[in-house]
Amino acid sequence: MKKKSGTSLGKILWTVFITVLSLATVATAVYIMVNGLGLVDELDFGAGAYYYADIPEFQKYTDPDYYHTNIPMIVYILLFLGWGAVSFKFWAWLERKWK
Repeated sequence: MKKKSGTSLGKILWTVFITVLSLATVATAVYIMVNGLGLVDELDFGAGAYYYADIPEFQKYTDPDYYHTNIPMIVYILLFLGWGAVSFKFWAWLERKWK
């Protein structure tokens, strides 16, 4: 049997779709950064914006008396670990698929 040569229309359309989606995502991110969208002037943390210590009244988010829930903390921890496991499996699958 002779093997078909060339590329299928589906692969071409998928490649075009991914390319357009990627370019649109980058263009949107650049637009948001250039125009400063989503920034709150009252919460200008400066260069250390990623440190929790810079967030005003951060202690209230870690104080068990401030946030009340009927769900035990172990459930949140298990959900966090489960999400991590699902994400890891997904990325491993992607790596195998596109290798």
